[in-house]
Amino acid sequence: MKNTLVILISLSLFACEQSAPKVYQKISPDAVILAFGDSLTYGTGASGNTSYPSILSELSQHKVINAGIPGEVSQTGLRRLSKLLDQYQPELMILIHGGNDLLRRVPEQQLASNLSQMITTARERDIKVVMLGVPKPQLFLLSSAELYQQVAEEQHVPVDLETLPEILSDNGLKSDRIHPNSAGYRLMAENIYNLLVNTGALSSQ
Repeated sequence: MKNTLVILISLSLFACEQSAPKVYQKISPDAVILAFGDSLTYGTGASGNTSYPSILSELSQHKVINAGIPGEVSQTGLRRLSKLLDQYQPELMILIHGGNDLLRRVPEQQLASNLSQMITTARERDIKVVMLGVPKPQLFLLSSAELYQQVAEEQHVPVDLETLPEILSDNGLKSDRIHPNSAGYRLMAENIYNLLVNTGALSSQ
């Protein structure tokens, strides 16, 4: 039985304007949001001002730190996370990591452990966490790797399993096989914003 605190957000939910249960209190007006990940966070495939953190900053009216490093694997990300959290002291972290692990066939158990440790590292500092699932590299029928739902259930964090598979299945929304284009990053930012509203972390504008 799935834990009721885990939120499986889908594009269809957004289209129907259905709200998921509120699991977080609203972040403060001057709160910093940390966008943590690899090239999908950095914005590879589009110009810097159209990365999802840049667009999310406009939508949310919060400072969003782009802490994405292209090519990074989760083990390296885990090592640098604590310093970033202490430096920026965010109230919320958006975690999108693991694509390079999947490309390099890093054991999924190792990736899941690294993601769980990232969430724990943030929670030790009372930082709220939401996560997006990343699809395995394949030609058709993209879906988030199952480990993302498993980690979300175990760690009781809201997760969106649909956005990246939806974007990367649409040639009009991607710049190459594994990266969105500007339109794709905008949709990514809009869906993340809706996720944050649905979880209670943000109020709708």
